[in-house]
Amino acid sequence: MVSSKGLNLSPPPKQYGVTKPISMSGPMDADIQRSRELEKFLSDQGLYESKEEAAKREEVLGRIGQIVKDWVKQLTRLRGYTDQMIEDANAVIFTFGSYRLGVHGPGADIDTLCVGPSYINREEDFFFVLHNILSEMEEVTELQPVPDAHVPVMKFKFDGISIDLLYASISLLVVPDDLDISDVSVLYDVDEPTVRSLNGCRVADQILKLVPNVEHFRTTLRCLKLWAKRRGVYSNVTGFLGGVNWALLVARVCQLYPNAIPSMLVSRFFRVYTQWRWPNPVMLCPIEEDELGFSVWDPRKNPRDRTHHMPIITPAYPCMNSSYNVSTSTLRVMMEQFEYGNKVCEEIELSKAQWGTLFEPYFFFESYKNYLQVDIVAADIDDLRSWKGWVESRLRQLTLMIERDTFGKLQCHPYPHEYVDISKPCAHCAFFMGLQRKQGEIIQEGQQFDIRGTVDEFRHSINMYMFWKPGMEIYVSHVRRKQIPSYVFPDGYRRPRHPRVQSQQQSDKPCCEDGGACRIGSGERCLKRKKDPDAVDVKNDMPEKRRSISPQRRDSISPEIISHKFGGTSPCLAFAEGSETCEVDTKRFCPDDVEGGCTSNSSVITFLSSEVGSCKDIGNESVAGSVCRLENVCGDGNGVCQDGLREELEVKPNAAVGMLLKSVGGVEAEAVQKPVLRLSLTSTA
Repeated sequence: MVSSKGLNLSPPPKQYGVTKPISMSGPMDADIQRSRELEKFLSDQGLYESKEEAAKREEVLGRIGQIVKDWVKQLTRLRGYTDQMIEDANAVIFTFGSYRLGVHGPGADIDTLCVGPSYINREEDFFFVLHNILSEMEEVTELQPVPDAHVPVMKFKFDGISIDLLYASISLLVVPDDLDISDVSVLYDVDEPTVRSLNGCRVADQILKLVPNVEHFRTTLRCLKLWAKRRGVYSNVTGFLGGVNWALLVARVCQLYPNAIPSMLVSRFFRVYTQWRWPNPVMLCPIEEDELGFSVWDPRKNPRDRTHHMPIITPAYPCMNSSYNVSTSTLRVMMEQFEYGNKVCEEIELSKAQWGTLFEPYFFFESYKNYLQVDIVAADIDDLRSWKGWVESRLRQLTLMIERDTFGKLQCHPYPHEYVDISKPCAHCAFFMGLQRKQGEIIQEGQQFDIRGTVDEFRHSINMYMFWKPGMEIYVSHVRRKQIPSYVFPDGYRRPRHPRVQSQQQSDKPCCEDGGACRIGSGERCLKRKKDPDAVDVKNDMPEKRRSISPQRRDSISPEIISHKFGGTSPCLAFAEGSETCEVDTKRFCPDDVEGGCTSNSSVITFLSSEVGSCKDIGNESVAGSVCRLENVCGDGNGVCQDGLREELEVKPNAAVGMLLKSVGGVEAEAVQKPVLRLSLTSTA
């Protein structure tokens, strides 16, 4: 027998992904040590659940599985099927999301999918019959059906464990316990909502199959999810990225560095995505067409796909863009945060920083000088839960509308955290959005952005809520940084400004403070607003009782809830750039029919000064010289990276890659009503 030794007959290593790896290098001793430190840091942060909680989750899933089996058997009996059919009747519970990927933490919800037979439907059987069964169980609390969601879901807590339950009816009379949900045959003869429901599980399974090392992937993903939450960019609903998006981005980096360990993968993550040339798509595998005929992501064929700013493609058929919610504004924010992460990781590799530095929270309320405040109130907590869910799902539209109506010149930073003012007589929560002029824009004398019509349109769209009840209200108002309500701060009061933010902003600050308005281009001449003859006298338009409120008062300044009648006058906001003052309409923002007018400090729209335009005002506290213009993230603005890493990222794109995205609007721009465009460019000369 001829020896095969020396003939090099071993098969080549498996290639993961659509391109060859960037590097096959493994870890050095320093990388191993940094990985140990990272895992210890994650453990100290409480990201891993106890064995007792893990066992309870398994028990809860088992009980839900038995409930849905009994539910299907009950309906099978009621519909007159044979005894054998009743005996064989079955439903199967699958998990997806963070639980299926193995990266969930204590208290996290469990994303579950119930797969049932063809004769059990979603509309009546799932959202009515099963809903009633669950509502009568003592273990079930906070039951909330959401049948009109993009992916219809029933939310509830079972014995204290949060559950998101989806339903998919497949074209089988009997669902086997060993159903292979990854097989494309489960998609035969089903509708689009069912495909979306099934794809959560199918995508999770594919991700785990397409990464070189599952444990390294999980540790890295835990790290990046924590980082994204701390930096305020973890939220699919507000236009950032959700769990599946972060999983796909991390999985792609694992493919590009198949032998890297978590500390290396975290560093490479930021290195790769600070230089990624969007809208080149991130793909774990080629996009496959199939005879089933479902639409797949393809900007060559689908005009809607050409508007996507940050395509992250799911690996299971039908391949879709999981990040269609991203807008130009939220992409800008994420690119700034990637830049921050990259700089910190470089310092960690040089032993100039520790892992804790990477996870420092983003100081949102120190980063901008002007904000929109969206207050949401309802009669009670249950009403607020559903009302808030509706409003939050539409906040992304407000960002898109502002981008559209200002032609991208007014940038928005929606912050994906809710805040509660417990002093309100009604159930309350609030969201905030930072505002700034687009960096690099030529400032024209007296330029104004009047977004009153935009906000009116947004409020009218919110009015379309099918399940509106008396007491459900929404208020949108403008607040300056010094007027941010105290309840947004951890201890109920504003802390001294973070030294990194303060030093960065002071280095680029004009001669006057927030209280004054400076003439752009004249650093020496400052006009205090109270002495400005052209400024609106806010006090003249304020009710008498407002005069007793001290400017130093740090109570809630969100609108007082005087009446529960929905509606009222929308806020009037004129965002002026390049002029000495900002012409602001001070029309009150409370309902027209409220006797006595508004009584809150933010009921009157205040000034937006031209100071907001400073690049340093972004306030990314830990990044000196933070990149302010998206086109500058990769070198000279023409896609040419200057740090020698461009050749590493020569990823072969989809054939349609490189198409320019529409600069105005967004994914659902065509579905939005025609705007009441209130952009005015005036001159103060």
